[in-house]
Formats: sequence, C-alpha cells, structure tokens
Amino acid sequence: MLKQKLQQKLLQKLSPQQIQMIKLLEIPAMQLEQRIKKEMEENPVLEDEGIEETESGMQEEDVSSDPDDKDKEEFTIEDYMEEDEIPSYRLSASNYSKDNKREEVPFSVGSTYHDYLENQLGLRTLDEKRHTLALYIIGNIDDDGYLRRKLDNIIDDVAFSLNIETTEEELLEILQIIQDFEPVGTGARNLQECLLLQIKSKDQSDKDIALAYTILKDYFTEFTRKHYDKIISRLNITDEELKNALDEILKLNPKPGSAYSDPQNKDSAHIVPDFLLENDEGDLRLSLNAKNVPDLRISKTYIDMLHNFHHSRGNPTREQREALSFVKQKIDSARWFIDAIKQRQNTLMITMNAIINYQQGYFMEGDETKLRPMILKDIADITGLDISTVSRVANSKYIQTNFGIFPVKYFFSEGMQTESGEEVSTREIKKILQDCIDSEEKRHPLTDEKLTEILKEKGYHIARRTIAKYREQLNIPVARMRKELK
Repeated sequence: MLKQKLQQKLLQKLSPQQIQMIKLLEIPAMQLEQRIKKEMEENPVLEDEGIEETESGMQEEDVSSDPDDKDKEEFTIEDYMEEDEIPSYRLSASNYSKDNKREEVPFSVGSTYHDYLENQLGLRTLDEKRHTLALYIIGNIDDDGYLRRKLDNIIDDVAFSLNIETTEEELLEILQIIQDFEPVGTGARNLQECLLLQIKSKDQSDKDIALAYTILKDYFTEFTRKHYDKIISRLNITDEELKNALDEILKLNPKPGSAYSDPQNKDSAHIVPDFLLENDEGDLRLSLNAKNVPDLRISKTYIDMLHNFHHSRGNPTREQREALSFVKQKIDSARWFIDAIKQRQNTLMITMNAIINYQQGYFMEGDETKLRPMILKDIADITGLDISTVSRVANSKYIQTNFGIFPVKYFFSEGMQTESGEEVSTREIKKILQDCIDSEEKRHPLTDEKLTEILKEKGYHIARRTIAKYREQLNIPVARMRKELK
C-alpha cells in the first residue's frame, strides 16, 4: 500500500556565480593564468590593461532615438555610464607583488607527472586501441610512479568502461613500453620491479652494479630483511663487495614519481607559489604572486559603443538591439569576473595573513619546532570565514618564504600537551622524532620502545603505537630496517 506524505526540506542551492566563485578560490596560481585567458577568449569585453588598445574596426551606427523615451528600450544603460566605474574599472590591487619582483620567483608552470608520461607516449607508434589502453594504464599509475592495480582487474575495467576487449599479455606488452619511459622505474608493480628497472638501465659491466642487480633479482627478501650474512654466504662475496653493491642500490629512487609530486623537491620545477613572503628585518610582508596574471579592465571600445547608442536618435533595428543586448550581457559577465578575481585576492590575503600571524614564530625563523597547533577552525574563527573557505585556500596553494616553498596546508596540525601542560604541535614531536633517528647509532638503531622512552624523558608522554604512527608518516622504516653494516 502506497502512502503519500508532505515533507519540508531546507535546501541551500548555490547560484551559478557562487559556484564559479568557489572554483576560482580553489584553483592555484599556476591554473589562474589559464582560467583568465579562457575568460578573455570567451568575452571580448575583457582586456589586459598592459596591452594598448587597438582599433576594433567596429562601425558606429548613426541611429536616432529620444534618449528620454525609456519605453523604446529593452534595458537601461545608465548603470554602465558612471565615469568613476567602468572606464577605470580594472583588476589592480596593492596586495599583488611589484613588477620588479615577479621575475624573482624561481618556479614556472610545467607539466604534471602524468602529462609527462602522456607526452612520451605520443612519441611511440601505437594503433588506436593500444594507445587508448596505454592512456588507461598511465591513468592508474599513482604519484609515486607505481601501477597498483592488477592487470587482470584492468582487463575488466576497460571492458566495462571503454568497451575494449584485451588480454593480460597485450596489457603487459603495453606496460613494458611505459616502463621504458622517464623517470626510470615508472609503471613498476612493486618495489622490487621498480628497483630492477632502474638498476637494469645502468652499466652492467660495472661489477658493483651487476652484483646489485643479482641481489635485487635473486635475494630481494634477504635484502629487505637485512640478512646480509646470508647474501654474503650464498654469493661467496666479501663484506666490502656487498657494501659497494648496497651503495649502488641506495642510489636508486624507490618513488620515481616523487620528483613531480613533492612540492619541496628542488628538482621539481613546476610549482608556482600563490603567496610571496618577505622578511624585511623582522617585518613580514605578504603579497600575491602576480607573475603572468594580467590586470583586467573592460574595453573602452564597448563602453563607447554603449555611449553612442544611448545618445543616438531614431529607432534602432532589431539587429542593433540584439548587438547591444549582447554587449550588455558581456559587460555584466566581465564586471562579475573582475569582482570575483578581486574577491579571490582578498580572501586569499585575509586567510594567509591570519595564518602568518598565528604562526609568526615559525615564519620569522623557519624553525619547525615553533609551529603551533593549528586547525582550520582556528583560522575560520579569526577571519570570520567559513571553515570550507579556509580549506579551499589551504588546498593546492603554496607560499614562497626565505627558507623554501611550502604548501599552505603544511602549517596546519593537531596538538597535544606536554608533561608541564604546554600545548605543542604534532609536527614539533615529529621533528624531535626525526632528529633522534637521524643521530642514532646505525649499527644499533632505536626501537619504537626506546624512542617512546626518549620522548618521555623530554616531557612528551606518547604511547608506543603513536610513535609508530608518526614514524610511518615520516616514511621511516622500523629499527631493524634501518640497521647498517659496520
């Protein structure tokens, strides 16, 4: 039996402009330039203030109509005629970096890791099916460079989503092509395969490299468990020969894609900082990175067109009225876009200034131990912004400081209390943990239990399982895996 009932629900529906504003706030500096260029291509009313206006060649119509006869017009244009609004209406703000600072930013827009792989794929001669399958495999490679998904699962995936039938043998052949791409090790399905791909690319006539290859291929389990005595015995080699081979293995990159995903990797040349922070003798000065971001204004040509229409006489033709309606729509769109960009600037500056003030001790010196516990709500409370807005600013944004470029979200962390009741950041604890491990005796590395005792002596009462969690987050292996030969 069907039952009908009335139910009231309160739904918040965002307008298209609100959605666009959210999207503008989310995108980082490296994508903002492209977004602005796209808007300028679609809206001829928008101009780059840095480029001199050229004659548009538009013919002014000598039409006549009584300007006071509002009944003959489908819209009024007085809102667009104010001298202090449209002619000088432009995107210029004092919170942007000065022109002479723009070239000092040592990063430029570049391709992503997956773009790089796809570009290399374009250099290979493959039929349409194999090219499509190769793109699908590349899409499943993670930021570390690994293909985590099994080939038999990919067979089902492409059959369902792309309606392509394939075999494991065909996918393996395509994967081997991808594994020939740079950086070496890309497309590996596990750590052993990743290291083998890299060592195979080296000179096998070198006895140390050849021995390293043998160890990785035939004694990988013993290598990972640091059972060095077994390797020495079974291969009948000396301690020195093993050490030389291990040195070659340690030169390999277990995460070949990391150079493209680690924002603090100096080899990564495609991070464009959204913020620039200068320390002028203790005076912290924040600005937005304006590199390659044009100052926008509304074209005077179209404003003059509206003026001429407004002061003309006679009955305009349908084509003229449609043309002027089009111009009005485009000016509305341009005004909104410029306002949205300005609002984006203001929101970014308000949020980042609050973060800098909150973490001033850190930004003065770059000392990680001075980072205070800080969550999104802390900044939301200070700025009066919604937590979701602060989150959008923090995600995918970077700040350039005197001591490096960092993701904004790097400065957020939870906190805990010390024995004395002082609140400290979990990042400070991780820094202490890292320092302890860096200075440990590698022949007898510190266990998690020992690390727990050391931190307890320093006033940090932390459970062993928490120490293990922090160690894993720092990508530090367990003690026995850190053991080194004499």
